[in-house]
Amino acid sequence: MKALVTGANGFLGSAVTRCLLADGHEVRCLVRPGSNQLNLNKLAVEISEGDLRDTPSLQRAVMGCDSLFHVAADYRLWIPDPETMYDINVRGTRALIMAAAEAGMSRMVYTSSVATLGLNSDGTPSDEETPSSLVSMTGHYKRSKYLAEELVQQLTDEHNLPLVIVNPSTPVGPRDIRPTPTGRMVLDTLCGRMPAYINTGLNIAHVDDIAQGHLSAHARGKVGERYILGGENMTLLRILQAIDEIRGKQVKRLNLPANLVLPMAWMMERVATFSGNEPRATVDSVRMAKKMMFFSSEKAKLELGYQCRPVAEAFVDAVSWFQESGYCGETSVRSLQA
Repeated sequence: MKALVTGANGFLGSAVTRCLLADGHEVRCLVRPGSNQLNLNKLAVEISEGDLRDTPSLQRAVMGCDSLFHVAADYRLWIPDPETMYDINVRGTRALIMAAAEAGMSRMVYTSSVATLGLNSDGTPSDEETPSSLVSMTGHYKRSKYLAEELVQQLTDEHNLPLVIVNPSTPVGPRDIRPTPTGRMVLDTLCGRMPAYINTGLNIAHVDDIAQGHLSAHARGKVGERYILGGENMTLLRILQAIDEIRGKQVKRLNLPANLVLPMAWMMERVATFSGNEPRATVDSVRMAKKMMFFSSEKAKLELGYQCRPVAEAFVDAVSWFQESGYCGETSVRSLQA
């Protein structure tokens, strides 16, 4: 099999690329011109430069490939020009899927997100059937991914496409070079920049397990179905404590109500509009934090054979990688084992 992976130089995309290579497949990587390709160094892949907003580049990229793993997305919780996010996540996805269909690809896996799913008000884990709507989506990232997934479902039905959707939860692990918003949370905790927390929760999974879940969806997923690829549901406080345990420094943190943090996030966004630097806290992220973002991967486990390792391993791998890469100026990590 020869697979095209979009966003292959990114955090999750590079993990999918490595899984494909380990499984013996040829891989073509669609990457933006001038983008950071550190995650692809020394990998036996073919590079195809292009952009989801450049249809001819997509048509070139899909030629000669059997399968598509569309992992690329604009994943930011604050953006000065939201229309760019819709161009990439929605309109770019449509252009790519249609190019892949016209090229006769035999299998497609679209990477959506648990951000498109509904949340239960009582904090119990949501699944693929939990109701959601565009109105309930907080922020441009969630809205763009919701619209993109809706579009992908429509294209799959209308054109009888061999397409499966996966909904990753919150990936953690090595090679988060940007880092992503979640990776920045891990990094800030590691570097002692998380003195407070909000009562919220996330579903955490090792990035490599989520990547392997993409291959399982390719092999065994049902056309038109979607599968949550997640791990362990954890409160934010427990996440921070887990990272503290790894770095060997216990920290007492202040519990802040979300409504108290909102004005601070608003001020950070105002400053960001002038500085151009992404704010550490955003209004959208604080609003999302008002609910427990817990999910169940039982469907993927039953139908795909999806497996996920203990979440502690994800944090250890992430912390080790950040330290070894010099993000905090540290070079070692304390083992969790006694």
